[in-house]
Amino acid sequence: MTTADHSSATLPEGRDPVLRVMPMPADANIHGDVFGGWIMSQVDIAGSVPAARRAAGRVATVAVNAFQFKQPVFVGDLLSFYATITKTGKTSVTVSVEVYAERHRLDAEVVKVTEATLTYVATDEARRSRPLPTL
Repeated sequence: MTTADHSSATLPEGRDPVLRVMPMPADANIHGDVFGGWIMSQVDIAGSVPAARRAAGRVATVAVNAFQFKQPVFVGDLLSFYATITKTGKTSVTVSVEVYAERHRLDAEVVKVTEATLTYVATDEARRSRPLPTL
């Protein structure tokens, strides 16, 4: 779940995270490494926030277009999820999600831990796709 890229980062300026969460021991293996699947579910939640806003209602995840784990995530890291709409179609919204971890150590190191692109489709009450509202 890690790559050779160990460079420090900073939280994006001028943008608010759509989600902030701290993984707990139940979200990790016995060594304190957070499960990739837990991170993926949080990314899906974060990506759905701007998608649902743009769709003005219910959305469903239809594709995980790309997902890259850049650094491990540990119990106690404060994760910030930044989500941006990159594309819209007739019924779909594609969202880019970046995840940063603030390591709770003395130096408060910030690292980018995950990047992902997901596609959501707007759905109606019967869970069938529906057109996005016009802006």
